[in-house]
Amino acid sequence: MQLILLGLPGAGKGTQAQLLAQRQGLLHISTGDMFRQAAAEGTDLGKRAQEYMSRGELVPDEVTIGMLLDRIQRPDAAAGIMLDGFPRTIPQAEALDAALANQNRAIDAVLYIKVPEDLLMARLTGRWSCPNCGAIYHELTSPPAAKGKCDRCGADLTQRADDRPDTVRARLDTNRTWTEALADYYEKQGKLHAVDGAGEPDQVTARLTAEIDAVSAAGEKA
Repeated sequence: MQLILLGLPGAGKGTQAQLLAQRQGLLHISTGDMFRQAAAEGTDLGKRAQEYMSRGELVPDEVTIGMLLDRIQRPDAAAGIMLDGFPRTIPQAEALDAALANQNRAIDAVLYIKVPEDLLMARLTGRWSCPNCGAIYHELTSPPAAKGKCDRCGADLTQRADDRPDTVRARLDTNRTWTEALADYYEKQGKLHAVDGAGEPDQVTARLTAEIDAVSAAGEKA
């Protein structure tokens, strides 16, 4: 199968992609890992991507698409892929469709993990750290015994700038724009499957697996 996982930051997309890829026997491809691998291998596209990343800039579509198309043509992708973080734009999605069509393949399903805004905010803004000993806490999953204080050394906890509510909200707004555009693109193709992303990770995994099984069964009947 050829699957794409969509979701806003905090939806658990990366975690679920790894779990599902292992269970389904698919190659998990995340954009970040792909960039790092290509840079480590010293490929021309990897070097180009590294130049942009080292300047803190987004890697242009043509470089990202080139790297992805190279990656899905390798033998370990023949059994199927689970894409995480790609595509991010409509041109990327169109290029992916064309590349897969050249291999007599196509995206089977796009799983859109949907999580309420307030829960996304809680997940993304809940991380705090100790500037003294480096201990990490999260208000939802691993809170300190005393609010704002480190359990280990008693120092006041601090929050990174990119974990603060105003920064997180801006990040969600930016990501929502391209995520919804892609959701619309794949919905028009009849491939979008919205999945409730609230609850424990294993509950979300079960919902995603049920959707994948349903798509697989429908494909076998066809």
